[in-house]
Amino acid sequence: MKNRVSTNFIARGGLGAVVAGLVLILGSTAARAAVPAESAFVFNSLLFLIGGFLVMWMAAGFCMLEAGLVRSKNVADICLKNIGLYSIAGTMYFLLGYQLMYAGVDGGYFGSWFDMWAPDDTAALAEENPDFSGGYATASDWFFQMVFVATAASIVSGTVAERVKLFPFFIFTAILTGIIYPIQGSWEWGGGWLNSEGFIAFAGAEFMDFAGSTLVHSTGGWAALTGAIIIGARTGKYDAQGRVHPLPGSNLPLATLGTFILWLGWFGFNGASQLAMGSAADVVAISQIFANTNMAAAGGVITAIALTKLLYKKVDLTMALNGALAGLVSITAEPLTPSIGQSILIGGFGAVLVVFAVPLFDKFKIDDVVGAISVHLVAGVWGTLAVVLTNPDASFLAQLIGIISIGVFVAITSTLVWLALKHTTGVRLDAEEESTGSDFAELGLEAYPEFGRGSQKIGA
Repeated sequence: MKNRVSTNFIARGGLGAVVAGLVLILGSTAARAAVPAESAFVFNSLLFLIGGFLVMWMAAGFCMLEAGLVRSKNVADICLKNIGLYSIAGTMYFLLGYQLMYAGVDGGYFGSWFDMWAPDDTAALAEENPDFSGGYATASDWFFQMVFVATAASIVSGTVAERVKLFPFFIFTAILTGIIYPIQGSWEWGGGWLNSEGFIAFAGAEFMDFAGSTLVHSTGGWAALTGAIIIGARTGKYDAQGRVHPLPGSNLPLATLGTFILWLGWFGFNGASQLAMGSAADVVAISQIFANTNMAAAGGVITAIALTKLLYKKVDLTMALNGALAGLVSITAEPLTPSIGQSILIGGFGAVLVVFAVPLFDKFKIDDVVGAISVHLVAGVWGTLAVVLTNPDASFLAQLIGIISIGVFVAITSTLVWLALKHTTGVRLDAEEESTGSDFAELGLEAYPEFGRGSQKIGA
């Protein structure tokens, strides 16, 4: 999908009847008229830029969601981690990741090392005979690809919050965004082996992941899972008998705001992954993607509300929030071909999985502060498999091979990085620092000083 080749909407199917009707309305002469190359160049670039800043805004959503779900003594630290990881992700993708993901993959396993990307629009900017055949401004494409990298890193920060050290986390982020994410992303979006003729001949179809249920969300989920296991649970989360002791978040309204911001940003995440807005067919496709994305999230919320009421006799707000995110992750692998009704069901089933996955991870004493593993890994796997339900060109075998191969690669490489950090810099706050809170231990300040150590000093 994201191998920088525009997806032909009609060839993908799913809304052929709508497009046919549009052709009739526009008239045969207008329908046959070619879109001017410069106009397509402008609209395609605009789609990347709009989609890019919407996905960038998701960084704020992750930050607010995590800030609301951690305890007050760790809020400033999680805010710093989020703005830090976004900046590190962009820098590493510029220095290394983009070329590793896209330059000369050619059916292989990764692209070029240590070959920094630079924008090249000289043909389009030529004073005489400008050439717009590239389809978009190169920096618009790079920007859109870059913001996806930060999303994967944001998934990790929420899972290992409240006990991971700041700089080891930043080191892991640099390796994840500069090396691990681009390599596995090159396998499909960069034209690598999951998108090669040999793989298609073997599996019966190409591995399909329209906007990244696996390549972005499950990748972040695997990295988060390995970190949670190696770092260990927060002190007091589980007792010797394995019972779970809730550690409530500091600000549920803030977490709810973060979820709404993520919901908004997802329209750029999925919609701009159409990769073209230079024709009526592309605009119809983007419109369908927006509608399906929105209603998958709605289906996730409704399902989580109903299921938690049925199971626990009370509705769980945090599950409703994660239900929305599960719906969004679930529809991301194929947001175009389902109907709106099918999208609601796909998102709803993703929420069912999350409602059961969160307590399941607790049984194994895997402490996930925000439920990110359940949302992004579990629902990401489901969404990637669900592609076969609505896309006749998809193969269950191809989808399964893609999920397993990417999962194994990310889990092994992430484990090696976490273990290397554990045995060198250390990755976990000591017991006293964890008890005091990472705000004071790492930053020497507090997000809410009037309620914390600061208020005690003033009172004294």
